[in-house]
Amino acid sequence: MRNISAFLIFGAPGSGKGTVGAKLAATTGVKHLSTGDIFRGLSPASENGKLFASYAGAGKLVPDEVTIQIFSRYIGGLIDTNKFDPAKDSFLLDGIPRTVAQANLIKSVVEIKHIFVLDIPDYSVIVERLLKRAKIENRKDDADESVIRARLKEYEDKTAAVLGAYDSSLITKINGSQSPDEVFRDTLSAYITQRKLPL
Repeated sequence: MRNISAFLIFGAPGSGKGTVGAKLAATTGVKHLSTGDIFRGLSPASENGKLFASYAGAGKLVPDEVTIQIFSRYIGGLIDTNKFDPAKDSFLLDGIPRTVAQANLIKSVVEIKHIFVLDIPDYSVIVERLLKRAKIENRKDDADESVIRARLKEYEDKTAAVLGAYDSSLITKINGSQSPDEVFRDTLSAYITQRKLPL
């Protein structure tokens, strides 16, 4: 896979990464890529699909090597079908890297431009959001509070530690407890600042 440039969007499950990512992509042209969407799009009958279902059902992360393998194959397909041009396009990666090991595995092929962290210290806000989303989107992984709590524990134990693998100058924290429009406004402002574009 050729070297690609990317921005990262971080935050606990339910912090609004998908919503903000989609809006940022529509506004700026950066290519939003959610590993959660990739995993949920896997055929349930496939080996990777079954593996994902077994981990997601328990609120656990898919193993690093499997995640990177699926991620690399997906990006290779986008490049091969002219949906992503590494020479001029950038990704907004949502959901990867989720562990320090994943950060190290993608380091040789992904140049991280900046990291936006949607910060929500009060997890009760997140639980409420996810239970609501489960009803609206029929998301089984969001319907069980015990699974949500397990996912938040996984985020705390593994994903939050990933930020320590990057220089603090690459990280902008955004108040994720605000309304979706306010979170998007602050993320867009941070993105524009990083791209050195005129406001």
